[in-house]
Amino acid sequence: MAKKAAKPAAKQEQKGLEEALSRSEQFFENNKKTIFGILIAIIVVIAGGMLYKSKVVEPRELRASEAIFPGENYFMNGDYKSALEGDAYGFEGFEALSDQYSNTKAGKLAKLYTGLCYAQLDSMSAAVKYLEKFNGKDMMVAPSAMGALANCYVEMGQAAKAAATFEKAAQKADNNLLSPYYYFQAAVIYESLDKPAQALKLYQTIKAQYPTSAEGADIDKYIARLTSK
Repeated sequence: MAKKAAKPAAKQEQKGLEEALSRSEQFFENNKKTIFGILIAIIVVIAGGMLYKSKVVEPRELRASEAIFPGENYFMNGDYKSALEGDAYGFEGFEALSDQYSNTKAGKLAKLYTGLCYAQLDSMSAAVKYLEKFNGKDMMVAPSAMGALANCYVEMGQAAKAAATFEKAAQKADNNLLSPYYYFQAAVIYESLDKPAQALKLYQTIKAQYPTSAEGADIDKYIARLTSK
């Protein structure tokens, strides 16, 4: 009777995978507006600083910054299609501008916007193509872009790649806002991959390094669940 009631190991693992990924996806859904909002704000500030510098010493940067400006407005207003592809009023779209001004900082920013637009339009493979190429140095934008890339991997079913990328994003950010969020995402995915030791290590990192973060507030229950097995 007991044997009849017991589920095969494969089905139990599949159920665990689905539950863990469900928690991960729900966590992202609950927080992505905040995370993307922060990323957008940071990008706009950087673009403004870049525009000021360009007026002084880099005319091509100035042209590039002015060219992408309408797209930033479309992006912030949620019109990702126009931001990506352009409009009838002369704006060429982030995708075209990222190629046209590829050797400028504004062009690289357009590449990031292109990837984010594709992600928001649920074209994950196209988003990955651009986000993988983005090589930012800003300590908030770069890890945020990496986190967006990791989420694309989640949506594409590439869980191992997503976990590793979330972990790298957390390490690169090294701050109380992004790091615990990305560590938590990575940990949940590691659990889904039946790697409890790696998940526990990240939960413990959140507890030790980011106890005052949103994730740190109830991290003990995640640690307890894994240590009690």
